[in-house]
Amino acid sequence: MVSRETSPARTASFVGSLLVATPTLQDPNFDRTVVIGVGHESDGVLGVVLNRATELPVADVLGDWGGLAGDPAVLFEGGPVQPEAAIALGWRKADAPASDAFRPVMGRLGTLDLSRDPGEVSPMLDGMRVFAGYAGWVPGQLESEIDAGAWMVFDALPTDPFSTNPEELWAMVWKRQGGLLSAVAHFPADPCLN
Repeated sequence: MVSRETSPARTASFVGSLLVATPTLQDPNFDRTVVIGVGHESDGVLGVVLNRATELPVADVLGDWGGLAGDPAVLFEGGPVQPEAAIALGWRKADAPASDAFRPVMGRLGTLDLSRDPGEVSPMLDGMRVFAGYAGWVPGQLESEIDAGAWMVFDALPTDPFSTNPEELWAMVWKRQGGLLSAVAHFPADPCLN
């Protein structure tokens, strides 16, 4: 249906790129997901799913960090790997000084050190979101899945990680690609019902 050659953001590093599940992906952990790459090291690629909000408030799990979480201020299912671990993405203020509590992903987007005091980190943030678990691929695995047509790689918009309508993000990302790729946004969840 879609090929690696049509994937506009295909780069050597997946950090800051969107990995968007195609309808051909047969893994229920990633059905209609949008993942942003937050790490790409020699041992593989790490990302978090942006469009799977839970109903569990961040404050119920991480206390004062809940006051910094954006709308919706709930935990997101970041992926099937280590669901008991939390990864936070933050949007750094343009004038915020550099800090080792913030590791850049792209531009003003970065991961946050949740072992810090939220009061220490809050003055530098315009928003944040917390993810339980993550998606991970060993070296070469993600590239193989892309080659097989399971994922497309697209450029991320700064607003993608903080969408106030995360359940609509998958379709929105496809629509903004234009041309034939935008038609994927209307692919039925169950093709048998088409």
